[in-house]
Amino acid sequence: MYCYASSYIPNFGDCRPKKDIISTLKKEAEKLKGELISISNSSDPYPRIEATTGLTRRCLEVLVESNCKIQLITKSNIVLRDDDLLSRTQATVALTITTDEENTAKLLEIAAPPVNERLSAVQELIHKGIPVSVRVDPIVPLINDHQEKLIKTLAAIGVKHITSSTYKVKPDNWRRFCQTFPAISEKLKPLYFQEGEKIGGNILLPRELRYKLMKNMRDLATANGIKFGVCRENLAQLNTGTCDGSWLLNTPQRG
Repeated sequence: MYCYASSYIPNFGDCRPKKDIISTLKKEAEKLKGELISISNSSDPYPRIEATTGLTRRCLEVLVESNCKIQLITKSNIVLRDDDLLSRTQATVALTITTDEENTAKLLEIAAPPVNERLSAVQELIHKGIPVSVRVDPIVPLINDHQEKLIKTLAAIGVKHITSSTYKVKPDNWRRFCQTFPAISEKLKPLYFQEGEKIGGNILLPRELRYKLMKNMRDLATANGIKFGVCRENLAQLNTGTCDGSWLLNTPQRG
């Protein structure tokens, strides 16, 4: 529902494998000297078709052979399939879980795997020694702004970092939001369109409210022994770790 990439990737819902991606990546990988490669900050590297195509896995094989550091950002438990490759290099996984309420998650993250499957994936990756951060992101007032239970659960399974930010309005995701949450959208409309702040083509909540929501997330994380990072909010003063959790690359976890 909230997807930002649909505003700048044409035909976003049509999953299209990139032509000649493996041969191209092999040529580019020859130039790499163990750099950190982040996959993927826009579209998910584990769409449903990845379970059968294995294209992301083949890309990981190339990067591992080139001794690259890898940061995977995903909503999918398919990442578990590739734990053998991730264990062979410096790697970290950032897995998005916006809420532990399954019915709410189905509305916020259409077609994403069930919450319990993602939590299990987080726990299993940590058990295998692959450091995991969780993106409790975005936070939407009146929908998922009470995260006490989820953060306690994350702490209990060994998560060391969470990243968060607030929902940012773009024209296309706002249309979807209004269709999905008509009553709540009416309540939030003045906060965004009258009192909100425009930054980089997005409409954000008023700064004071963003600070309150993110400070609450930071305080919950700190109380549970988890480092916290907030991205794209101009609130870096709240961070207790790098906003994206990349610091975990140097601190492997063992279950």
